[in-house]
Amino acid sequence: MLGLWSAHSQTFLLTIVCVTSIVFALPIFLVPLTWARLFGWRIPQERDLAIYFGRCLGAFILIVEALMLRAGLNGEGLVFTFQVLLAVGLMMVLVHIWGALRRIQPISETLEIGMYSGLFLLAVLFYPLHAG
Repeated sequence: MLGLWSAHSQTFLLTIVCVTSIVFALPIFLVPLTWARLFGWRIPQERDLAIYFGRCLGAFILIVEALMLRAGLNGEGLVFTFQVLLAVGLMMVLVHIWGALRRIQPISETLEIGMYSGLFLLAVLFYPLHAG
């Protein structure tokens, strides 16, 4: 199963970077509380810390986006980028399961367990069997 669709690994990255940049990275970085409100989070009275953490998270997502864009366009760092993508997928599944078990997140976040599980599986299927 590993790398079953490896011939299309760069196209996969370019598709993922377009979708996740628009839906997650840029909104979380630029307008974290607006994004949070749209996903069902209650906005606290004291907002500075939430904005700070949201923008920090958005910045790290943009770093992953840049890795995917570079690898998707020219193949540079292709294997490393997929390793990062697998780590992100796994860690985000764990984060969202924890939030669901504790009942501290809106349903949109719990549904992301499926999204990140799917991302992980797709990264396995598209995993490059060569360095690019």
